[in-house]
Amino acid sequence: MSMLAYSFEEALASLVRGGRAAVMSMGTIATAFLALGGFLLVTGNLQRVVQQWMESAEVSVFLRDDASEAARAAVESTLGTRPGVVEVAYLSKEEALSRFRTDFPELADVTTTLGLNPFPASFEVRLQPGPGVADEAAALAAAIVDVEGVADVQFDRQWLERLLSLIAGVRAAGIVVTIVLLLGAAFTVTAVVRLSLHARRAEIDIMQLVGAPMGFIRGPFVTEGMLLGGIGAVLAILLLAGGFAATRSSLGAGLAGLAGADAVAFLSGGDMLLLVGAGLSVGALAGFVASRSAQ
Repeated sequence: MSMLAYSFEEALASLVRGGRAAVMSMGTIATAFLALGGFLLVTGNLQRVVQQWMESAEVSVFLRDDASEAARAAVESTLGTRPGVVEVAYLSKEEALSRFRTDFPELADVTTTLGLNPFPASFEVRLQPGPGVADEAAALAAAIVDVEGVADVQFDRQWLERLLSLIAGVRAAGIVVTIVLLLGAAFTVTAVVRLSLHARRAEIDIMQLVGAPMGFIRGPFVTEGMLLGGIGAVLAILLLAGGFAATRSSLGAGLAGLAGADAVAFLSGGDMLLLVGAGLSVGALAGFVASRSAQ
């Protein structure tokens, strides 16, 4: 029997004998990777959504109330000649007020109480989607802000970039939390493997007396740690997949309206392989540390 097959067979038998301790160890590892996978899932989707918003950026050019028809036409002409501009739509003061009352019916009385229309006329400029659209929008805003008749230019790049920075910070914090949880999981795996080692102490002594290779002695314990870590990581992925499917089913329409049907997705194949590989590595390392006492 090869060393690999022997190690795998003995590791499976040890997991069965371990019972509750093995289950607790796998649960601890699953919790750690559930945290890591959850952070990757949430921040990855948020990053895709924000990136999609940035790549479909729109610029709002607000006009002064006293802007003449000639000034309005000049602004529209200037916008139409800018590179990357796909559509320029004029929104009058009356249309802006009507949109506000439609979008926020609970605040419609506020505009009535004022007795005047507080909304300026504006141009809504849609740019060609793509990776460089944010730079094009920023350039357009800088070029049009000083044109006669323009009161203000609104472009949301700054807060989107801040949101991306916040997402990166959340992901970093998630990695730190996961490392702490993984250390706890590694200690748990080490304890379980050491229990298995002590249960087989007599057998190990006999193997050492007959000159069995160290790989045959330590291999089952390293493999047991790998199985504990790998199974824990797979359980975490399955739990994440179930939670993601349930969330998407209940919030699907809202998510599609917010970010598009394809913007929200589960972990990629690479991310799942990373989680499983990390689980196997942590388990193998913990098993190796525990098995070093078998000398």
